[in-house]
Amino acid sequence: MEKEKLLDIKDLSVTYKTEDGIVYAVNNLNLTLEPKETLGFVGETGAGKTTTAMTIMGLLPTPPGKVTSGEIMFDGKDMLKIGDKERRGILGEKISMIFQDPMTSLNPSMKVGDQIVEMIRLHKVIGKKEAFEEACGLLEMVGIRRERANDYPHQFSGGMKQRVVIAIALACRPKMIIADEPTTALDVTIQAQVMNLIKGLKEKLGTSMILITHDLELALEAADRIVVFYAGTNVEEAPVSDFEEEERLRHPYTKALFRAMPQHGFVPVSGSQPYGKEFLSGCPYASRCELADGTCGKEVEYTSLRGGMVRCRKAAEGGNGRYEAGGESALFSI
Repeated sequence: MEKEKLLDIKDLSVTYKTEDGIVYAVNNLNLTLEPKETLGFVGETGAGKTTTAMTIMGLLPTPPGKVTSGEIMFDGKDMLKIGDKERRGILGEKISMIFQDPMTSLNPSMKVGDQIVEMIRLHKVIGKKEAFEEACGLLEMVGIRRERANDYPHQFSGGMKQRVVIAIALACRPKMIIADEPTTALDVTIQAQVMNLIKGLKEKLGTSMILITHDLELALEAADRIVVFYAGTNVEEAPVSDFEEEERLRHPYTKALFRAMPQHGFVPVSGSQPYGKEFLSGCPYASRCELADGTCGKEVEYTSLRGGMVRCRKAAEGGNGRYEAGGESALFSI
């Protein structure tokens, strides 16, 4: 029986027009998110994680951004085909986003309680007094005293500001939250507190979440499945349990990220990610991969393998540790 899908992205491609030419930001992306599931997006800067999130939300700046192909089905509707009015009704009510820096999300001249009230009344027919009571309840839910609803953002610490942003994101009990590096702008001492708060509220409200992060360890602690992005596409998708041992992983880049974690040797990933000025039909990791040969320049499909997904010709053809290279059989660990 096919699993229920809250979000289903098929063959999504996004480009940016720049002074230096076209940048291929997202290429042929396919992924799904189930109800109540947390999906972790991990990868280097420029891998396409945030562009994917902004496209889902309908916040892609156009121009210079342009969706060149694909569909984004959310709760039965294609987010790329609906009108602006219908999209505004979905954003906030069914999909919310928690951004990296809370100060870019909050109005500095408006009391935090009023900002939550504004979000509530945007999507519900409700009086100001009742909405204010809901706002106070949301503040208490994220660990802020209700009397602080009358304070301004500058009166809060960084961690407390992010709690206010979380309260706004949860105001309408959305079906999906996109958290884009939600702890990056915070002190290390409070990052864990905020992340634990997000996880706890997600479980309490039964919402789905996409967690975007550079921190693989953070993603493994919070997510159910991990999607590994590289050069604008997903090269692997795997359940968190597969990251317990390198041998369970499928793509060479994912294995390199695994070895780069402190507890697994802290081995740096050699080379650098392609910028995106050239469309790569083959494996985008080929220029950095020790296993690459002439076949890796050919188009490679996103293939199901051992309970996960992988975009790697060698893994797909030789999941048992054997592949054909130049007419000869060779052994490798993948």
